[in-house]
Amino acid sequence: MAKITLHWLDKSRSHRILWLLEELKVDYDLKIYKRGSDMLAPPELKKVHALGKSPVIEVQASEGDSPIIIAESGAIVEYLSDHLGPQLIPKRYPEGKENQLGAETKEWLRYRQLMHYAEGSLMGLLVIALIMISIKNAPVPFFIKPLPRMVATRVEQQFLNRNFKTHFDFLEDQLATSGGDFFCGTDLSGADILLIFPLEAARGRTGLDSEKYPKLCAYVDRIHERDAYKRAVKKIEDETGEPFSLALG
Repeated sequence: MAKITLHWLDKSRSHRILWLLEELKVDYDLKIYKRGSDMLAPPELKKVHALGKSPVIEVQASEGDSPIIIAESGAIVEYLSDHLGPQLIPKRYPEGKENQLGAETKEWLRYRQLMHYAEGSLMGLLVIALIMISIKNAPVPFFIKPLPRMVATRVEQQFLNRNFKTHFDFLEDQLATSGGDFFCGTDLSGADILLIFPLEAARGRTGLDSEKYPKLCAYVDRIHERDAYKRAVKKIEDETGEPFSLALG
């Protein structure tokens, strides 16, 4: 059996990889890292991967072998699903149409696109939103404080708010038309694993609320009630002795 190690950073996207490992019910080692006062990852993570980021997994095929290192959430979800969780990948082709260009099932096409969408289109907006929040709350002299707040508010009003509406409208419709409780139908998929973090981060601070987007908010609540998700939260709380939180600010 291969040995899997997850390098987990608090208040980060790495928590969904921990959730994934719990969904797969596989054995793994967990190494926990804490952000510094600057809210950046600690330098110890650079010893694991040159970018000093999380999530990162190490996979050691057998004792004595050098482990392979995999970064990037999407790549990790795909890799673990390919080897350990084929049930997280919707069926690609209907019977009799295997490997035909354009014959893919709608569930698989949705899965493949949302896997890239979560980190590509959606997370970029959330990072900008976080930067704007940081600018608003930056410790600057009181006489210039209105200026950065004005700039950040302008970015939110002219760029972020309208884009968030477009994306949340899109995702609300994806749930409405999936034919099940998950983004790609009746079964949990890798797309759900990747989308949970941006939805958690967006809820309550970027226009994502239950009045405007009841399906998205109910979806987040359903994920949080899954046994595997609860086990992931409990594992972190047991390891750190602190209440679990994803909030950066």
